[in-house]
Amino acid sequence: MSRTEHHLGPLVDLGRERPQVPARARNLSPIVPRGSIAGSALVAVVAIMTFLASITTGTVLLVSASAAEWQSEVASEITVQVRPALGRDIDRDAAVVAEAVRAQSGIVDIRAFTKEESAKLLEPWLGSGLSLDELPVPRVIVARVLPGATIDLEALRRRVTQVAPSASVDDHRAWIERMRSMTGATVIAGIGILALVIIATIISVSFATRGAMAANRPIVEVLHFVGAGDRYIANRFLRHFLRLGLEGGLIGGGIAMLVFGFSESIAGWFSGTPVGDQFAALLGTFSLRPSGYLALAAQAVVIAAITAWASRRTLFATLDEID
Repeated sequence: MSRTEHHLGPLVDLGRERPQVPARARNLSPIVPRGSIAGSALVAVVAIMTFLASITTGTVLLVSASAAEWQSEVASEITVQVRPALGRDIDRDAAVVAEAVRAQSGIVDIRAFTKEESAKLLEPWLGSGLSLDELPVPRVIVARVLPGATIDLEALRRRVTQVAPSASVDDHRAWIERMRSMTGATVIAGIGILALVIIATIISVSFATRGAMAANRPIVEVLHFVGAGDRYIANRFLRHFLRLGLEGGLIGGGIAMLVFGFSESIAGWFSGTPVGDQFAALLGTFSLRPSGYLALAAQAVVIAAITAWASRRTLFATLDEID
């Protein structure tokens, strides 16, 4: 035994004694750390963006559904007003006009408002407790149209004005056009907000990707040194950011779905109040249809895919700079 072996002990062959780790176990270690601060911040950003996008999409769907319901109700009715005229009996004119409207083909129901009921329609503007005896309050006759039926409005107007010259027929076309314009403007505004959210998401993901690449630059250079290609490295980062995008999308989209799920019960607390009635008139019952929830879920997946796509473009651009 040599002097070196006497002082240090017997030499050990590290090649034989070192524990052998299976190749699959070695590959389980990710290149990009999963619990990094940048990753948590990106999840929060994607969750916030997805929540805002989901709230915007859900609100647009609610307004569109409510407007479509309003248009269907308004288009199915015709309103006739009989105004007081000098030397004419308004009660007789209202009765004669109601009979003339009832004789029109396609009309399934007639409701002639009394003097008290017609005056009650003015309460939202004039208030209650006022004496309307001296005011020329017109009589209102509402006719419901058979669904799918086409009414000859010109013939109806001629018939009505023959029996009562002070009567007028309104098919609510102006209101329908206004509601269509409002719905179109709401949809355009929603698309604009979604575009801004997507642009902000792409910018955030691009900065996060560059930050991750900069933090892991030594690892990328070592991988290049041992022969790893850009596609292999990019795929490792791509999986990381796709997972972060899916996580943030599920969190933001899930919270938005819960908000819409509880909105109907919350709206019930304010039912009967002026604020509740106004919101109910604008957004309906606040409840999304099942197709609406599917749209929100699909939107969360799309935002996750946009996150992966933005990171892929930034990855290859950064790898070209490193090369």
